[in-house]
Amino acid sequence: MKIVFSNVMAIYRRELQSYFSSPFAYVIAGVFWLLSGFFFIAILLGPDGLIAQVANRDAQGITDPVDVPYQFLSVYLGVLGSLSLFILPMLSMGLYAEERKRGTLELLATSPITNWAVALGKLLGVGTFFLTLILPLLVYEAIALSASDPPIQPAVLLLGHIGLILLAAAVLSLGMFISSLTDSTILAAILTFALILFLWVVDLVATGIGGELGGALGHLSLVKNYTNLVQGTLDPSSIVVFVSYIFLGLFLTAQAIEAFRFQRS
Repeated sequence: MKIVFSNVMAIYRRELQSYFSSPFAYVIAGVFWLLSGFFFIAILLGPDGLIAQVANRDAQGITDPVDVPYQFLSVYLGVLGSLSLFILPMLSMGLYAEERKRGTLELLATSPITNWAVALGKLLGVGTFFLTLILPLLVYEAIALSASDPPIQPAVLLLGHIGLILLAAAVLSLGMFISSLTDSTILAAILTFALILFLWVVDLVATGIGGELGGALGHLSLVKNYTNLVQGTLDPSSIVVFVSYIFLGLFLTAQAIEAFRFQRS
């Protein structure tokens, strides 16, 4: 067990260092921060933002209470989830495709380190990098919500961000599997985006189909399960779905590398 942990950590440090030394990763980070900051201001302070809506309600004499912090958090995390749909495939596209291109995948496949350990280390590395993209946004949210009245419930705040992390881990895990199938990073990104887009909108397909089949497809929806957590609903089935996607991506990646090893033997 200690050896396996050491192997995972070695791959993790190697992968994380590659992201922090990659100019392309900083470009992705800059674009993500720019767009997330823009939507942060637009949702909160824009002409049609939440604060303007509250002011209009007050001017019209509407006295029904509005939970602005909760609405802001729900809308903003929804936007971050949509942005992640575009950002995460670009982060996962090179996890194995670059190894194939450089010719180092064969070394990984034939090394004493298990395929599961390699896949887990890579997933933890890219997941940690994505987490560093989220941390500055937490500062913005903390400043905006610190003066809110009524104050946001800590459980809702925590559950929403756990949902974002689970969503990212699921997408990155599936993207890692697709990256293990090709040496083209562009193709890996396109295929990952197509897969995630399908899982994002499958709830609409399920609604159109209806019945038991529609209900089963609806459980696969990323947006449906993510929305449950963002809205503060602790739905165990949503957590199970995300964890299942994570393990599915790890399993398929390990099998893909095992097949690659068999081809080279």
